[in-house]
Amino acid sequence: MKNVIIIGSGIGGLIAGNLLAKKGHKVTIFESHSMPGGYTAGFYRKGYYFESGTLSFEASVSVFKAMKDIGVLEKIDFVKQRIRFVSEDFDGTPENYEDYKEMIYSAFPSDKEKLDMAFSDLDKIFELMGNVDEPMPFLYSGFKMLKSMLPYILSAPKLMKLSKLYGNMTSSEFAARYFEKDSKLFKQFSQFGYPDMPALFGTGLSAMLTDLWTVKGGMQSWADILAENFRKLGGDLKLNSYVDKIITKNGAAVGVSCKNIVYEADYVISAGDYKKTLLKLVDDKSLVPQTLQDKIGRAAVSEGCFTVYLGLNMSNEELGKCMKVYHVVTLDHKSGYDIYNSEDGEFFSKTSITLYSPSMLNPKHAPQGKSSLMLQTMVPYHWLNNWGGGDKEVYGQLKEKAMDAMIDSASRLVPSLKECIEYKDAATPLTYERFTHNTDGASSSWSWNPKKKFYKNTMSVNIDTPVKNLYIASCWAMQIGGVPGALAGAYQCAKKIK
Repeated sequence: MKNVIIIGSGIGGLIAGNLLAKKGHKVTIFESHSMPGGYTAGFYRKGYYFESGTLSFEASVSVFKAMKDIGVLEKIDFVKQRIRFVSEDFDGTPENYEDYKEMIYSAFPSDKEKLDMAFSDLDKIFELMGNVDEPMPFLYSGFKMLKSMLPYILSAPKLMKLSKLYGNMTSSEFAARYFEKDSKLFKQFSQFGYPDMPALFGTGLSAMLTDLWTVKGGMQSWADILAENFRKLGGDLKLNSYVDKIITKNGAAVGVSCKNIVYEADYVISAGDYKKTLLKLVDDKSLVPQTLQDKIGRAAVSEGCFTVYLGLNMSNEELGKCMKVYHVVTLDHKSGYDIYNSEDGEFFSKTSITLYSPSMLNPKHAPQGKSSLMLQTMVPYHWLNNWGGGDKEVYGQLKEKAMDAMIDSASRLVPSLKECIEYKDAATPLTYERFTHNTDGASSSWSWNPKKKFYKNTMSVNIDTPVKNLYIASCWAMQIGGVPGALAGAYQCAKKIK
């Protein structure tokens, strides 16, 4: 039995904790906040429930296997999402990729020739990225791992061919091959998912149309179930316990410091921000080569989000008449929109938004006869001197301005929205950084831009650090991050610690 300390109770920390505790190790999870979950968490305000971060996840087959391995699959009500896409040219809720194509062809009949060329290439990417319905190999060991790799091995020749064509190509570069820059179709094909994400991921469409899931009880219920199971396995979850230092000795991690108390361990797992783990928490920076420190410091992270939380004096039925489904993505960036322009004071009047109603999914997430609604968009890094340069008054003004612009945008879909608001608040990237400790409030660890990679291989799982017995079990273990990255890191850590 090993003594293992995990820093952070996000999805990666909770999965790693459960797997290791199930193997008989003594495991302690330190969580800086009053509840577990990290980005997979939620909260109530005045009877309204909102998601703290993650609205959905992909790689469902792998997630479901992990929950089954831990023994909690039957306790979690996973729900597959359907997304309504809205623009000035189309409005639809496609069931699948073919439905989506039909919607786009109908909206742009005069561009059929260009669309034929674009979809011809996108079809190949989509077929490959959406064709593997087996759990990721790292969830297995021994022969089962080899067997699970078969679909990936069989698709390897196609993947290598497509990687040569699109491996380092961004979604914007992909769109520019077929459509004039700033045209409606250029925006359509380049704005799904993260800005300038790899074209090889099907411009973000694959997961959105075929494998996007959420939890009916809310993401917090998922975290709570994992936390409860972890405790039943003998694990110790310490809430309100911020780790301020990773203690090392002779080049190895030997414990952590929390509230001026040192806790010893055979292994330390960071289920949090990679940058802060090695540049801030490790007590002996000489263990991290200067070249690596410089690389970590320069590495780009994924974009942060601005989220508006609204409690509405409007029934779910009334809201549903406007939204039709609980998850709506608008695709209507206005002229002058630029996700890379941190000095644009009117950014929030130009950006598209996502509308998400927790209470339309689950009526228990709002008081009877009322509804909860979230508005969300990605924002430029350090918008307007990082939201006011530390001036609280300016920060409040900018937050209010952004909220008003987002509500104005949502009102085009929900006309009576403003009159029905009973509660409102918002989270900026600074809010997310404070809550999750992710650098710049990164919503999915490292940058998705293939030209800004931290890891050489986009799909590799990287849990090792320069410090012996210090591992990474968060979304930061993979370039693509998210729930799949956290899951990957957690399983690899559990395998590493015998």
